[in-house]
Amino acid sequence: MRKFVNWSRIVLLLTGGTVFCADTATVQYTLSFPNAVHHEAQVRAVFSGVKGQFLEVKMSRSSPGRYALHEFAKNVYGVKALDAAGHVLSLTRPDPSSWNVAVPGGSGTVVFEYTLFGDHADGTYDGIDETHAHLNMPATLVWAHGFENAAADVRFDLPPAKNWKVATQLLPQSDGRWGAPNLEMLMDGPVEISNHTVQEWTVENARFRMALHHEGTQGEAEHYARMCQAVVLEEEGVFGALPKYDGGTYTFLLDYLPYVQGDGMEHRDSTYITDEGSLSEKASEMIGTVSHEFFHSWNVRRIRPRSLEPFDFERTDMSGELWFAEGFTSYYGPLVLQRAGMADLGAFTRSMGQAVNRVLTAPGRKVHSAVEMSDLAPFTDAATSIDPNNFKNTFISYYTYGSALALGIDLAIREHYPGKSLDDWMRVMWRQHPDIQKPYTLGDLQSALGDAVSDRAFAAEVFRRHIQGKEPLPYADLLLSAGLLLRKSHGGAAWWGKSETKLSATGLELTSETLRGTPLYEAGLDRGDIILAVNGKAVKSDEVLASRKVGEELRLKVRTRAGERETSLVLGENPELEIVTFEDAGRTVTPQIEAFRRAWLGSKALHKLPDIN
Repeated sequence: MRKFVNWSRIVLLLTGGTVFCADTATVQYTLSFPNAVHHEAQVRAVFSGVKGQFLEVKMSRSSPGRYALHEFAKNVYGVKALDAAGHVLSLTRPDPSSWNVAVPGGSGTVVFEYTLFGDHADGTYDGIDETHAHLNMPATLVWAHGFENAAADVRFDLPPAKNWKVATQLLPQSDGRWGAPNLEMLMDGPVEISNHTVQEWTVENARFRMALHHEGTQGEAEHYARMCQAVVLEEEGVFGALPKYDGGTYTFLLDYLPYVQGDGMEHRDSTYITDEGSLSEKASEMIGTVSHEFFHSWNVRRIRPRSLEPFDFERTDMSGELWFAEGFTSYYGPLVLQRAGMADLGAFTRSMGQAVNRVLTAPGRKVHSAVEMSDLAPFTDAATSIDPNNFKNTFISYYTYGSALALGIDLAIREHYPGKSLDDWMRVMWRQHPDIQKPYTLGDLQSALGDAVSDRAFAAEVFRRHIQGKEPLPYADLLLSAGLLLRKSHGGAAWWGKSETKLSATGLELTSETLRGTPLYEAGLDRGDIILAVNGKAVKSDEVLASRKVGEELRLKVRTRAGERETSLVLGENPELEIVTFEDAGRTVTPQIEAFRRAWLGSKALHKLPDIN
């Protein structure tokens, strides 16, 4: 197990400050839910083996799988600190996420108690109510400097008469508690406590559990478990083997309820997925999140960027490799469903078409490379701010960018290196970087691609032009081998730019920023401006372009922050793109295309898939 470097302790030693060290330290947590109806939990943390004049207790500001700050301490109150005999200890709060607890005599035990509020069940936050306790550990448990490598265990005092039970990747203990060998494993172990249904199956020596909290039927749960099994088997086929789960078990923690937030979050031996829909209505849609998050049990939880190691729970964690860690996972999510027979070719091409369209038509591609887009995650990954930004002109999600890159590189490999594919690149990464003890760099990714196709020059060109550079892949040409056509989705339609509008008695207001290079942008219009008249006629409808032609010039009377003025623009053609099959485009599908599709989209499972019909 990886050891933490306790930088806080080193700094204190160098500066002559108070040092706390716990060579035989342990941490015990107890959680109870006497006021669950009002979304509260009571938490008690016992730090044993404290040495030093004070103990610095922390609430995390970051969470595994997230890249922006999330100030979890805002939901902590009613704090008090005690010694082992129950005597109140003095504490101070040096910053919003920390409490310094005085330790009389310089050693002993510190009991830290608090009330926790949580009413936002998703992959990052807590959701506590009369039906369940949905807990993400960084949003739930305090920890202490000096105890990063201490073993921890957690006891849940379950409400009587609710039939609640615990599902988690934390390791079960003989006394009913749940354990983790260190802080990182503790923080990576989400928990679902509810009257959920459990489905189990095994693949080779690995056990899988689906803990499903929903309002549907047992039959729906059993069918969905078979869908999850198919995902597991297809993704095992990509890498050639399953990971070795620390407790021998992988757990799908699923909350499909009308009062949760739609989300998915990967963890080392589990995933937490939430959706406000029901299996009866959305099973085929929700399985896409399962496919994405389970792929992460290889890609990012084990095949891990060095930039995310060790994970810092107090600061943002920035990584220039998220186009691979998240973006490639976004490509394989729908691809695996296609291979497993849970999606048709049309659904897969629509998904890929959205990604390619975004990369080829959004102005952000000319501003940042895929690596630079990844570096912006701390500002975009569910980060909050009140000031407007210009991301529509400067940013493309690394999920989207990476998915489009994966598609293009996969097709390029298949075209130029018969018998090879993106799967080979993933398998090389799995062999060379099998766990977090051997994280990878950007250079390692390039080297692994060269190894996968036995062509270092190809890998260098891909990285120079398309990953570290801003040049798009030749998607239109690459898609032809698979019998797919990249075309304009609104060919011939007059267009002045993609901007949201709102019609009022005054005119047509632009309610979102205009995009660089569009007619509206070039005419000097932006968010908040109002188009009062077009060609001398007052605007009375939001269908201003209904009868217009490409190339037509419009004279506009507008009101901006600087007052009323006149300007003009020339309508362009809507550049939006889509990917369609040759069949839908009326083209011939040759035997060569059919063979290409079978090799690309056919099942790769090493075992027989369950019946999911």
